[in-house]
Amino acid sequence: MKAKAVVFDMDGVIFDSEKLVLDCWEKIGEKYQIPGIRDVFAECIGTNKTRTKEIVFEHYGDSFDYDSFRQEASALFHEYEAEHGLPLKKGVREILEYLKEKGIAIGLASSTRLAVVEAELKDAGLYEYFKVVMGGDQLKRSKPEPDIYLMTCEKMGITPCSAYAIEDSYNGIRAAFGAGMLPLMVPDMLPPTEEMREKSVAIFDDLLQVIQYFEKERCLSCQEI
Repeated sequence: MKAKAVVFDMDGVIFDSEKLVLDCWEKIGEKYQIPGIRDVFAECIGTNKTRTKEIVFEHYGDSFDYDSFRQEASALFHEYEAEHGLPLKKGVREILEYLKEKGIAIGLASSTRLAVVEAELKDAGLYEYFKVVMGGDQLKRSKPEPDIYLMTCEKMGITPCSAYAIEDSYNGIRAAFGAGMLPLMVPDMLPPTEEMREKSVAIFDDLLQVIQYFEKERCLSCQEI
């Protein structure tokens, strides 16, 4: 069966933003001598704000002043973003234009808050490519639970098994796999593990390779959008 749609994650897939977030976390961690920030951050990749806070508390205890920590890290992030903008991952514009030309429906399922997702996509001139855009604050359960992908597919009017999901994180691949989609992994900060190889249809170095895969396999089928 040919796929009818492609659904993207955002951070680490569309924008090269996760390294910047980690850099901000580490700077605040150094300031307050918080140990193990990098390892804690790795567990948080692909999750929403609520789950991230839970993970931090699991490591540092409920007395950890997460809100202040997050506020300072967020200020550093937005300071950089305002000055430089968010860098795009290799092949982003090419794959979006490719799918548009092929008449393939495009969705986005991000763990980031919807208002932030929409603002960043619009700033980059990418928002109009997407038929449906979903943010992590629109539902209770975060990736690795499949909820956001199930909801995105429902809003797009497609069955999960007829859509590819492009993810960079372990939690994202788990979510797409759990939803019954066709996960494609383009790793960013986390290298593929045996679990990721088992749950992914294929793994690529960048989005340009994903275009080559679609062309070679002829696994996409246009639909009315």
